[in-house]
Amino acid sequence: MSTTPIVQFGTSRFLQAHAALFISQALQAGEGLGPVTVVQSSGDPARAGRVSALAKGYDVRIRGLEDGEAVDRVARVSSIARGLSLAGDQAEVTRILTEEALIVISNVSEAGLMRRPADRSPGYDAAMSYPAKLAHLLRARYEAGMGPLQMMPTELVRDNGRVLRDLVLEAAGGMEADYRRWLGEEVVWVNSLVDRIVSEPIEPAGAVAEPYALWAIEDRPDLVLPCRHAAIDVVADLGPIERRKLFILNLGHTVMVSQWLKRRRQGPQLVREVMAEAAMSRELAALYAEEVLPGFAAGGEGEGAEAYVAITLERFANPYLDHRLADIAQNHAEKLDRRIGAFLDWARTNGDGSAKPRLEAAMKERSS
Repeated sequence: MSTTPIVQFGTSRFLQAHAALFISQALQAGEGLGPVTVVQSSGDPARAGRVSALAKGYDVRIRGLEDGEAVDRVARVSSIARGLSLAGDQAEVTRILTEEALIVISNVSEAGLMRRPADRSPGYDAAMSYPAKLAHLLRARYEAGMGPLQMMPTELVRDNGRVLRDLVLEAAGGMEADYRRWLGEEVVWVNSLVDRIVSEPIEPAGAVAEPYALWAIEDRPDLVLPCRHAAIDVVADLGPIERRKLFILNLGHTVMVSQWLKRRRQGPQLVREVMAEAAMSRELAALYAEEVLPGFAAGGEGEGAEAYVAITLERFANPYLDHRLADIAQNHAEKLDRRIGAFLDWARTNGDGSAKPRLEAAMKERSS
């Protein structure tokens, strides 16, 4: 069994088609740090087959539009050397974190980050949140004097590295001061933003994903990349990328849902079906051109925004992706605030005085 400098917590189809795929492609080109140990953090027995299958290699099927052309290709992922579960392999996971790991990648969902009653237990408990588990699992490395790790969460939380650090420190609140100082000051906590629609799983391991992929990583002096890859972008500030994703991609989804609700859930039911309706797709393109892009220009972030709009419209039109408006409509009121309301506030704060009738009409839903 090879040494694995990268440990990945989470077996989701997203990570299968994102970080693990990038590392696999980079290793083939001699641009990767090394192979991966994947750890199932939840202990869900229903995923045991997936965990064991990952290390055997699996396929990611890339389907969608790329520069206006339909693509349908398969990429083989061979970067995962072993698959383990905290439920039965805690000792081995601890050994790997202590003796082999240089980078820890995670995507355990926002639910996995949420505090749980078991977090207050004095010893490790399988019912703990992921941050609390880390607080206990990393002690062996600290006590062995093996040096700090680099933590790279990919959960869709703003400043996810800082958020994970604070949660781990909170969970370690009753532990010795020197260990908490090591966690807070010597372990490297990296902020990043990920973007790729992974539409469905392939059993027992693998996934179907769109061609577009991004892993934007906030730069810092001590940053170590798990690999070099065209989809990885190291940036000084994640803010502009976060705003493009939230105020263009996510905003567009929420506008579609607003129109769908006005139609009493009639008509197109999928994002790609909306884009196939000429009048609807023209209206969405007009909204971006007349109401969204002026806001980015006023905020000094116009460069790149127009190109991102074009990419977004192409992603929406993906003929292979069944992205249901009903699914996007979950927590719609909150999404109106975060995606449209926040954009209107940001644009106005930056001096954008242009009319935004479509977006303002959508926001009236919030108070009606």
